[in-house]
This record gives sequence, structure tokens and C-alpha cells, in this order.
Amino acid sequence: MKRTSPASYMRPLILAGSLLALAGCQSLLTKNSPSLGSVSPTVTSPVASIEREIGAREHPKIIKAYGGLYSNAKLETMLSKLVGRLVAASPEPTRPYRVTILNSPSINAFALPGGYLYVTRGLLTLANDKSELAAVLAHEMAHVTSRHALARAQARQQSEIVSKVIKNMTGDSAKAARIKAQKLVTLASFSQVQELEADRLGIETAFRAGLDPFAAGRFLKSMGAYAQFLTGRADNDPKASFLSSHPTTPERIKAALFAARRFSGPNIGEREQEDYLLALDGMLFGDSPDEGFVRGRSYIHPHLRIAFTLPQGYRLENTSKAVLAISPNGTAMRFDGVSVSRDVPLVKYLTSGWVTGLLTGSIRQQQINGNEAVLATAKAKGWIFRIAVIRIQSATYRFVFATTRSDAAFESNVTETFQSFHMLTTQQAMAFRPLNIKIIEAPQAASIQSYATQMQGTEQPERLFRLLNNLPTTARIKKGQTIKLIVQQP
Repeated sequence: MKRTSPASYMRPLILAGSLLALAGCQSLLTKNSPSLGSVSPTVTSPVASIEREIGAREHPKIIKAYGGLYSNAKLETMLSKLVGRLVAASPEPTRPYRVTILNSPSINAFALPGGYLYVTRGLLTLANDKSELAAVLAHEMAHVTSRHALARAQARQQSEIVSKVIKNMTGDSAKAARIKAQKLVTLASFSQVQELEADRLGIETAFRAGLDPFAAGRFLKSMGAYAQFLTGRADNDPKASFLSSHPTTPERIKAALFAARRFSGPNIGEREQEDYLLALDGMLFGDSPDEGFVRGRSYIHPHLRIAFTLPQGYRLENTSKAVLAISPNGTAMRFDGVSVSRDVPLVKYLTSGWVTGLLTGSIRQQQINGNEAVLATAKAKGWIFRIAVIRIQSATYRFVFATTRSDAAFESNVTETFQSFHMLTTQQAMAFRPLNIKIIEAPQAASIQSYATQMQGTEQPERLFRLLNNLPTTARIKKGQTIKLIVQQP
């Protein structure tokens, strides 16, 4: 949640979905890197002009949605060189690209028409060598050269037109709805085919650039494991993947391995791990300071000097608009800030219409750790909501818990969270600093556990250490091995 978030507004209460959205292509991007390559006759066609126009229009929106640009000269240089290497090995070696690093901890990458490529800090953190990053970049380049975005947009537009014509000509809205649903299934399958095609083309491009073709399967496996770490749900959960625009991770891994074997057996192509990890050294990990920090089950915003903690079992995600949490039983929580004049009583604000299904008889005023607060209950569309609006000096904050079944455990969790909300002292706020990636050469051979104890900012240091370094359970750290640690800035 950004420092400026008190000015944001929450839509009518509907809380659903998982914590982690590995949206778009689970691939990559960088900051204001210069465009690579030169414009060739093949990209000056009317279609190419349309693509560039789309990319230029959507580019600022992407940057805003993903926390802005992340400036890091080492990473930008490394990425620019790697993209240039891949472009030279691609089917269109004169096509220009613009690669952008997004200041987001989410694991994501995607492409826009016109050669706009994007990669998040989070994805860069998870990759362990240049070949894995190249697999992602080449995958996104394949989407651009195959014009997948335009094809999807045209297919979706055709689906909407057909549904609209059926409804207008026959007046049969039910039939139009059925056709639209059928088209959605077709579009989902269409996107999945495109993803597998982009994987195959990307693997071929990376191989031609002299990089390990098996890196794609390796990184897909890492993404699936990390998604499960963050959300508690397997990436091949059928409920999570229905109508997904991406094939489930096991399916993609299998297809990626098959594609890589076309070029030879394992140990072919370069990984260039050391150069890659050295470029990561010092990179920001996790939340940006302007959005506050998630530390285990706690959310701390040093600039706003606020903090709260959720009960055991909840998983937190900090987004640019709100802090979200979900429990294993599906209970959801949202926390954000809103602009409310000091002259407006909190009860008046609560009843101003932003809460759907508010039970006015449930409203009660109280103090939470010395701060003015108003609590209430709402019911809508099968959901039960517990709401708290808390005022601290000139700022106003909102908690919303949502469940489909209220019981004693739910009520206890709500009360515990509300009561944990408090102001930080100046000294406490200064004690919380951002996390960074620290790259070291292991000074001695030792167990994973001994090095994992140096990890900071997580309740599961050993598991996170294994995931970020792609280490199996039985592995041991060798003397001189290059590894990632997560540490707080000094």
C-alpha cells in the first residue's frame, strides 16, 4: 500500500481471488533501457505501426500498475546485453525492443505489441542464471514476433460481436450468454496454445544464442514452487487453473523439456550463473519502502508509522492499492487508507454508501489502542463482512474481513487483528528498513540450515532460502558456492 494510499477508495465490498496473481505471461521486463536493434522494412508495415501505437499507449499504464520503474544500472546493462544477444538469434534480428524493469515483488513478465517487454524485480530475484532469464525474455519476444496479443484481441472482439448480434436479432439474452461462455472456453484454449508455442520458440531462440535450452523447464518448476510457497496452493490445482490463460505448470514443464531435448541432452549451452547473480547483488527484495513492508504475518509502514499483525495461517500480500490477506479456509481481509475530513464523524463516513449491505444496528464506536474507531457488520451476496474504520490524527484507515460462514474462530481472528493495529514510535519506525539481496561466496561447506539462519524478513527462512537458490532438500552448500541471502539494509 503506497504512502499516498489514504486518497484511494474501495469499491463496493466484494472480496475474492487468491493472493498471488501470476498474471500475464509469467516471464519478464527492465527500466528505461534503450531500444535494441534497428527498425527494418519488416516492421514499418501498417500492422507494425498499429503495434507500436498500442504499445506506446499502454506502456504508461503498465508502469503505474506495477509500482513504477526500478532503476538499477547493473541490471539494466546486463538485461540490455542479454536482449541484444537473443534478438540476434531470433527469427527477426532487426526488430527493436524496449525492456523495462518494474518495481514490483510479484513474479511476472509480459510483452506488449511493438516490442515492449517487461520484467518485475520479483522475477529477477527468483531466476538463478542468465539462461533462466533468457528463457523468459525469449518467450516474451516470441509473443511479439508471433503477434499473439493482436490475435487474442481480434478473437475476443469477434466473440463479443457474435454474442451481441444474437442478442439484438433474436432477443435471446440466455442464448447470447451461452455463446459467450463457449467462446471464453475457446479463447482460454487459444491462449494456452499460444503460451506453449511461445515456450517452444523461446527455447529455440535461447539455444541459438548459446544458452541452456533446459532453463525454461527449470524456471517453470521454480515458479510453481514459489507460487505454492506464497499462496499455499499448488499451481496445478484444477480450481485455480480452470479457464486460465496459461497451461498449468506441470504441463508446461513437460512440453518445455520435450522442446529442449530436440537440441541434445542436458549440459548443453551456457548458464552464466555467476555473472547473473553478481548483477542481482544489492537489489531491493520484496516491498518498496513507499508501500510499507510485509514481515511474516505483520504489515509495517514506517513512513505512516502504523502496523498490525494477522493471526496464524493468514498470508499477506502488499499491493499498490491495498494490503490483502487470505486464510486457508478462504477468509479474506483488505486494509487500505481513505481520505476523510477530520470534520466528518466516522459513523457518518461509514454510512455514506460505500458499504454494500451494511447492518446499521451493528455499528458501534470504541477506542483501539487509543485511536478513534467505528466497527460494523455487513451482509451481501452470501458474504459476511466485519468492518473497522480507524482514525489516527489526520489519516483514516479501513479493515474489511469477509467470510461465507461466521464462527467463533473467525470472530476471534477479526478482533485480534483490529486490536493489533497501532502507531509506531519514531524509533520503532526507523528500525524497519527494506530488504536486499546479498550475494556471497560460501566461506565454508555447511548445511543449508546453517546458511538459512542468515535470512531476514521471513518466518520460513530455510524454505525461502531453498526456493531462491533452487536447492533440493538433500543439498549441502559447497565452499565457494555463490548463493543468495535476503538481509535488511544496514
